[in-house]
Amino acid sequence: MKINSFIRQILPGIFLIGFNIGTGSVTAMTKSGADFGMAMLWALFLSCLFTFFLIHFFGKFTISSSLTFLNAIRKNIHPLVAIFFIIALGVNVSGSIIGVMGIAADVLQEWSKEWIVGGISSLIWASSITFLIIVLFLLGNTSTFKKALSIMVGIMGLSFIINAIIMFPSLKEIAEGLIPRIPESVDSSPFFVVAGMVGTTLAPIIFVVRSILVKDEGWSKSDLKIQRTDAFVSAGLMFLISAAIMASAAGTLHLKGITLIETKEMVHILKPLAGAAGVGVFVIGITAAAISSQFPNIFVVPWIISDYNGKKADMKSMSVRIIVVWMAILGIAVPLFQGNPIWVMVASQAFGAIVLPLTVGCMMYLANSKKLMGELKATTPQNLIFVVILIFATIMGGAGIYGLIN
Repeated sequence: MKINSFIRQILPGIFLIGFNIGTGSVTAMTKSGADFGMAMLWALFLSCLFTFFLIHFFGKFTISSSLTFLNAIRKNIHPLVAIFFIIALGVNVSGSIIGVMGIAADVLQEWSKEWIVGGISSLIWASSITFLIIVLFLLGNTSTFKKALSIMVGIMGLSFIINAIIMFPSLKEIAEGLIPRIPESVDSSPFFVVAGMVGTTLAPIIFVVRSILVKDEGWSKSDLKIQRTDAFVSAGLMFLISAAIMASAAGTLHLKGITLIETKEMVHILKPLAGAAGVGVFVIGITAAAISSQFPNIFVVPWIISDYNGKKADMKSMSVRIIVVWMAILGIAVPLFQGNPIWVMVASQAFGAIVLPLTVGCMMYLANSKKLMGELKATTPQNLIFVVILIFATIMGGAGIYGLIN
């Protein structure tokens, strides 16, 4: 009974893992592991550490002020800044939806060739998964989605951890990966890859949504301890699952000197290294990652619009349903138009890293308002952490721009 109660308490954090670890994160971590081994582990660790601080602080802000993030920006900074966030996050999440399903459908098509001549087309896979998500949305409710999402996150996490155990890199390489450095590479831009990693881990959207979820939970100051535990579990699992994905690629592709261009290549590359079972576990993991990511992603636009207006989104209203269904349909864009899902996905995450400094800067400003925060106003050590995160976010945003240009 206590376990069930604990799981219910951390559902908002598990919801954020669904946002955080989709096929975009799988792509970024796999590419990092394949191209650079565990050399980028330090960036992942810092991202997850900062993610914990920000998840906790965004939640604490909403508990203290009774305002969601975008509504607070509209009232206390400027409406145009909040509108910029709506546009930027809308573009970011649209790219994520397109890339997530495109990558998963590509992998499933490649995997199906193992047991059907020619395989099942990526368009059929993407359309089937999208149809399932739309049906669950139209027939279910937020509680149903949270439960389904927690199951998908569990399957995804278990799959990637099993994969990492099968293909574990050396402990020396893991230890060296915690030393900050940007490795040299001829085949791919380390700046683009690290910005994509940070963009998908330290993602602005999860902090904005965190504020909305805390408001929906109705948490008060008496729930600050639960809120902190929830944030810690969420960020901790993000690091564990993401590191497992990176380790899987580092222990196989990097050791063989194989660089990754498309995620679907993993199906054929892994087979001689990990066997059919290893490939099956990877495919299950990436499919669960896609579904767990699409579930919350399709809600983002109506959520952030309602957030701006200081209202709770009515998920049963016709206007919201039209937006959500349209966002879900975006998932078939890559297989329908034969686009490159990996570029769309990594570019989307790198774009997220560019939006991040503004997100951190706005929260730092709001966190220092005595009127909004009262006794929970940011302390000097907390402000120093904000500054460090802001510097880190700005550097990563610069790396994202540099990587996109080059």
